[in-house]
Parts: sequence; structure tokens; C-alpha cells
Amino acid sequence: MIARYRQAYNEQFRIERYEDMLDHITETYGHRPNFRVAETPVFVPHALKEKLITASEDILKTLMRPDFKTLSESAIPPHLHVPNETPHTTFIQLDFGICQDENGDYFPQLVELQGFPSLYFWQDTVARAYREFFNIPDHFTHLFDGMTSEDYIAQLRKIMFGDSRPENVVLLEVDPPNQNTAIDFYISRRDIGLEFVCISDVIKEGKDLYYVKDGRKIGIERIYNRVIFDELHKRNDLPRGFEITDEINAHWVGHPNWFFRISKHTLPLLDSPYVPKSYFLSDLDAAPDDLDRYVLKPLFSFSGQGVIINPTKSDFDSVEDRSNYILQRKMEYAPVIPTPNVPAKCEMRMMFLWEDGAARPQLVNNLIRLSKGEMVGVRYNKDKDWVGGSVGFFED
Repeated sequence: MIARYRQAYNEQFRIERYEDMLDHITETYGHRPNFRVAETPVFVPHALKEKLITASEDILKTLMRPDFKTLSESAIPPHLHVPNETPHTTFIQLDFGICQDENGDYFPQLVELQGFPSLYFWQDTVARAYREFFNIPDHFTHLFDGMTSEDYIAQLRKIMFGDSRPENVVLLEVDPPNQNTAIDFYISRRDIGLEFVCISDVIKEGKDLYYVKDGRKIGIERIYNRVIFDELHKRNDLPRGFEITDEINAHWVGHPNWFFRISKHTLPLLDSPYVPKSYFLSDLDAAPDDLDRYVLKPLFSFSGQGVIINPTKSDFDSVEDRSNYILQRKMEYAPVIPTPNVPAKCEMRMMFLWEDGAARPQLVNNLIRLSKGEMVGVRYNKDKDWVGGSVGFFED
């Protein structure tokens, strides 16, 4: 986004260096990313950084409200309510589409938010990889508040392990080696010793949980939760002696209830110039006259599934469970990243950690997705280059 750095990067880019970068990651962690890694990071100007931080603060004001749990209680399906909920979420992700105003200035617009982990380990790894294989100026950083990568990993280690030994903490997933995000699991295992375990391999005895490693049955004291309920329910082939909704003697690092509380369900509660207006369908008696200026979204879907970009009145009227859908004002992503062919659009995720007992969340890292399709997502970017997952380097 900063013209001179973009031009310099594009001129120095060599596909061989990009392939070398991916090979290096694969050899280091024993796994090649399953998703497409973009050929470039993004150089974020200071003015846009300040707007992203201001936009995030606007949203955090709602998430930190004393009555937020009351406002979000209906977001949790009763049959998926998990006991022993934490006072606040551990993780917050805020996704902003990058747009341009009539003067050509960049401004962010909130797309979605979630109280669920993102690629916390991968984002630091890929940022360091771009820096190693390409010329990234020293006065740009992917982290915040003066953090170094060492500080950042130490913070993740503290949040994951607490006072427990690493072997008594697990990353819980559904078939983790075959997840699209598996590279994050391999990095966390190698870098801090966080073992990833499939939910089908958890043993439950009373309220105590165990897993088996190298022939040893090991107690589980803390769970870094990466399980998405929708996916879990599709995997009836997996045997389970443990259900997430069980009462257990283990602490959730990222309690499952916050996946629902901080979600698209939160969008209609937000009021900010950086948040497109959103409505629960159940609050609307009829489709707005300018329906073509909205997107129809199910509350609980992943990776854009079920989203209707150009809804019709028929789409609006045919929704049966209207409390589980929203209308969100459309935004127009700007093609702001010049590439060797057509420019790419950009979506930025601001990544927060909220340590147990801390007064507020802390902005720590970022994730960027580049797109040349109608939406950000794999199926909209097939056979395109300079798209996919990336990271932002922010100007000091």
C-alpha cells in the first residue's frame, strides 16, 4: 500500500525465492501449508494503522461492556452450552475489508469478528520467513506494542500453559493433521511443545481427561480449543468418549461459548463508522428497498459458507430461522495491492489476546488475506496468483 515499498518488493520478487521460502517452512516444521500462501506481505501505512486501531477500540468497547454476556446469551445454542465459562474470551479476531473513500484514502470496514483462535503461531512464522527471504525494511513490524517475536512467543506460552507443565496442555481439534490450518499446530508443537490431539483420542474418566503419548496416559489440565462445532457434528465417523459440553476438570484456553458470543451475532450491537450497519432478520418486517446494497449471512457458518452476496427478495423471504441470519451493509473492497498482473483486494485481521484476569485485550499480531475474486476465499480465487494468506508489516 506504500507505493515505494510496493514497487521495490515487486521488482525484487523472484518466484524461486518464494518457493524456497515455502520449502524452508516445510523442512523446518515437517508440514507444508495446506492453504495458499500469498507471494507478498502488505506494507501498511501509519495512517491506516491508526484507523485500524481506532476501529478495533470502537468494537472492544462493546465486547468489554459489563452487560455483554447478557446481550450475547441468546447467541449460544442451548444444546451447545459448555459449563465453566470463563469471565471473558481469551482470543478476539476482528476482520476488516480495506476500502477507499472519494479522495483515495484507505479506510477499514468490519467484515466479521470472532472470539476464537486464529493462526497465532503461523502468523509470526510467515512474517519472519518473508523477512528472511525478501528485503523487508527494518522499520516495519508485524507485531504491536513494541513486541519482538521472542516476547510474542513467550506471551503465547504463558497463555497456553498457565501454571501447568506443557505435557498437561493439549491443542484440541478434529483430525488435526488434516486440518487446513495444520501448519499452525506443527509450529506450536515444535516451538513451545504444545501437543495437538484429536477429540476422538481423549479419554474421559469421571470428570478427568487424558491422552496417550508414547504409551503413557497423561492428564489434561488445560485445553487450547480449536474445535468448530459444525465440523465436529459432521464427523460421526469419529469415536468419542468425551463431549465438549461435558463437565470436566480442565481449564478451557478459549472457552467454546465465546465462539458463539463474539461472532456475527455481535454485529447488530456495534455502532461505529468502521462497522457497516447490520440487522437481525428477525428485527425486520420486510426486506429493505435497497436490498441490493446488503449481504445476507447466516450467523454460524465458517469460511463464507451460506453467504449470499447479492440477495433477492425471495432469498430474504425464504429464510425460516430468521434469528440466525443477518443483513449486513455491503462494502466495496478496493484493489489496493499492485501485483505483476491485476491488483489484489485486502482483508486485515487484527489479532488480540486477553489474558486471564487482565483488564482488557491486547493487540498482538495480524493476518491478511489477498483476493482477486468477488469474495475472500479459496473458491473465489482459484487459478489466481498473488492471493491467499499473508501478513501486514506496519509502518512505525
